[in-house]
Amino acid sequence: MVLRSILLSPASHITLSMGFSDIYSMAPNILGSDWRSGDMRLTRIRVTSKNSKLRLKVIMESFRLPKEITIEKPKEDGTTDDFRRMKKRFLDFKSDIYMRNAEHFNRLSENQSPKFMVIACADSRVCPSKILGFEPGEAFVVRNVANMVPPHENGPSETNAALEFAVNTLLVENILVVGHSRCGGIQALMSLQNEANSSSFIANWVRVGNPAKSKTRSIASHLDFDQQCKHCEKESINRSLLNLLSYPWIEEKLKQGKLSIHGGYYDFTDCSFEKWTLDYTKNRHSNTGISVKNREFWS
Repeated sequence: MVLRSILLSPASHITLSMGFSDIYSMAPNILGSDWRSGDMRLTRIRVTSKNSKLRLKVIMESFRLPKEITIEKPKEDGTTDDFRRMKKRFLDFKSDIYMRNAEHFNRLSENQSPKFMVIACADSRVCPSKILGFEPGEAFVVRNVANMVPPHENGPSETNAALEFAVNTLLVENILVVGHSRCGGIQALMSLQNEANSSSFIANWVRVGNPAKSKTRSIASHLDFDQQCKHCEKESINRSLLNLLSYPWIEEKLKQGKLSIHGGYYDFTDCSFEKWTLDYTKNRHSNTGISVKNREFWS
């Protein structure tokens, strides 16, 4: 922080927790005619910070009587502070990453050729780029509630629009569906009553996972609700992998060996990750369950 001189009486004391420029601009209104008095000088200034409160306390001692002024700056709603932090993070990114890799970002400004298409949950605790280390340009990502892929027959959605672009235009080599622990979307699915018509956008969306819910109920009905949800979180990923096969242009790329489909499960309670790959050859000749291969557990 750059400090400029504030002219106060010899015994003056200022405590502030706002930006110095704010104090400087407010000083004429606080101190009146004394502000520009040539025989006043700064004796002590201290900067403090407590939450988001902006507080200025000025104690002036004139030649005769002490003068105390307390000013409360209106409390902000927090948004400004949030965006200030966001601005700092962005500028840090620009200076520490963007400017140091200018050639790479210049190439990205002309074109993108990611190898991965990632379908992840919108949950704020699950950021694929953060937990899997994707750099800009490496993964084309779409996020929705409960990381679900609707079957082709369900019609257009933002998820299958992104899939079409990723597979047919970007020519990604891998599709990775990432689920996670304690998923609110799966909890909503498992709590859903059998109401055919609902005005809830959430209810109408998570019904995409009804087959996963049914299988969970048939296999894990003896478990408590939380354990059933955990089972369904993984079952829903597999259901999405099977739903991907309902898109003709995805299945064609699988036949040609130009595309692979994978599932992933991130458990943020212990920071572990499970990854597996759909065995397309076996699934082509099977109408029961799902066949996977190359299962790995990262912990």
